[in-house]
Amino acid sequence: MQVVSFRLAGEEYAVEITKVREIILPVRLTRVPRAPDYVLGLINLRSEVVPVVDLRRRLGLPAREPTDETRVMVVDVGGKTLGMVVDAVSEVLRIAEKQFVPPPPAVAGAGREYLTGLVELDDRLLILLDIELLLGEQVNAAAEVAAVS
Repeated sequence: MQVVSFRLAGEEYAVEITKVREIILPVRLTRVPRAPDYVLGLINLRSEVVPVVDLRRRLGLPAREPTDETRVMVVDVGGKTLGMVVDAVSEVLRIAEKQFVPPPPAVAGAGREYLTGLVELDDRLLILLDIELLLGEQVNAAAEVAAVS
């Protein structure tokens, strides 16, 4: 399996590369009145209106101002296109089956259902996210916002 790794709040996460359409620099957003707080706004990506979600807010992490490393990962979720803001994109990795471990039972609470598992690398762990589950509802809400605009 190949994954794209990225950072949020000092932790490393990853998503399957098949879900990632492209990675872009942050661009000016068009804010939409009364949009859910996790929907930052809309962007025009080659004549396609794409809702952008703050992944930090979705995961309950503290907000942060964009930096030079901030990126928007354009992903396909549930047949729809969505941008998700991350602190930085690290690399594309090829993961062997033996490097993948399921989430430990001790990991409880909100958010566990969004973990596909952990990836053991030489000196670090990556948290593999299931963006279909994590962003599925957000895609529908963001798509409604885009349709109204």
